[in-house]
Amino acid sequence: MSLRKKTLSGIAWTFGQQVGVQGINFIVQIILARLLLPSDFGLIAMIQIFLAIGKTLMDSGMTSSLIRTENADQRDYSTVFFINLFASIGLYLLLFFTAPLIASFFNQELLTLIIRVYTLSFVIQALVGVQTTRLTKEMNFKLQMYMQIPSTLCGGIAGVILAYKGYGVWSLVWMQLITTTIFMVQHWLRLKWRPSLIIDRQKMKHHLSFGYKITLSALLTTFYYESNTILLGKFFSSAQLGFYKQASNLRMFPLRNITSALQKVTYPMFSSIQNENEKIRTIFKRITSVVFFVMVPIMLLMTLVAEPLFRIVLTDKWLPSVPIFQILCVFSIFYPLSMYNLNLILAKGRSDLHFKLEVIKKGISICFLLLIIPFGVHGVAYAAGIGMLIHAFVNSLYSGRLIQYPVLEQFKDISNILIIGFFSMGITFVFNKLFIIPSDYGDIFIILIVSLVFIILYISISFLFRVTAINEIKVLIKHFMNKA
Repeated sequence: MSLRKKTLSGIAWTFGQQVGVQGINFIVQIILARLLLPSDFGLIAMIQIFLAIGKTLMDSGMTSSLIRTENADQRDYSTVFFINLFASIGLYLLLFFTAPLIASFFNQELLTLIIRVYTLSFVIQALVGVQTTRLTKEMNFKLQMYMQIPSTLCGGIAGVILAYKGYGVWSLVWMQLITTTIFMVQHWLRLKWRPSLIIDRQKMKHHLSFGYKITLSALLTTFYYESNTILLGKFFSSAQLGFYKQASNLRMFPLRNITSALQKVTYPMFSSIQNENEKIRTIFKRITSVVFFVMVPIMLLMTLVAEPLFRIVLTDKWLPSVPIFQILCVFSIFYPLSMYNLNLILAKGRSDLHFKLEVIKKGISICFLLLIIPFGVHGVAYAAGIGMLIHAFVNSLYSGRLIQYPVLEQFKDISNILIIGFFSMGITFVFNKLFIIPSDYGDIFIILIVSLVFIILYISISFLFRVTAINEIKVLIKHFMNKA
């Protein structure tokens, strides 16, 4: 199969996986948000930084190294498997014994037991990391989808049942453990690969030399993204932290479905053509134009209908999340540009540059966070938004130099979509304020009318100015219809 067909097929199956998994998660989160309290979500949010750090240290960036290693063999895979497994056991024991200290820091005694149970997922995930990497390297996203969706569905059903029966925060804990366990078991049942009892020191050194820089970068990223959680958890109530995390998680729903699906495909794809700059540049332009054409209206439309959407989906008790959600949605527009540029840097084998950029980006962003934190939860949201903009600019600047695609040219290529999106949003906002809200229509009607007006404006203006992304989308639709 050609690289183009492999990529298009990978996008289709990965997108299907993302839509299926995130769709199930979205429905489950809605049900759980109705059954549980904001403080329950806040408790889980307090330990997210430790879960993220543990996952990063456990992997050590070696699975990324496996993907970009052209002739990885059994010794490579087995070495990484056992290193990850031993690291996961060590991290679990570390968190098991330090759990009381973490609980004391947040002044939440219940966190001790939550951490000791929840972090069992480290060991479970380590048992499946290399198998998933092999499938990704082979761009076999179809099988990954077939395993991920039932795992997520079973875990979600278990979480909802437990929440309905009054288990509170524990429904979130067991939902995670059940999901990861079923996912792991399926890999061992459905895949033929098994690790050999090998830890090759040369192979370990090779993968660590690339992976440790990614690990350091990932740790910086984790500390940055979870620093707001630490500050909110320490200085504000668990309920306020719950409002922030719910807003953040919901705005990530469309981002994960599109950005993560393409990111998962583009990394092995870019790695396979890492020395062909012109080819990378052409593919990169086409991908970003399509993603922005789709993502801009989605994020801006969610900003417009945020309040009635929250009332319908999550009920009035979650309305304090609305302003946070709106702030994050607007800035999240630049998230895909940031991630794809970062993929290019890794595909080029520049894990050293990756780490350097993380230091620069996180340093600047944390300064903004510390300056804005006195303004409360909304201040943290603005700091997170500004951080996303900084990340997009810095990543584009340096990756652009690697493939001769300057940052200004990258922003210029997406500027027409941004202008059309914000113009359509402004007209729709005025229309809503003048004609819809004063008429006191129901929330569902408001969402439908506002969405219809915005979409008609956005698509009509895009056709009028002949946005190139429309032609790319036509090609993709034609390809998938022919395959069907």
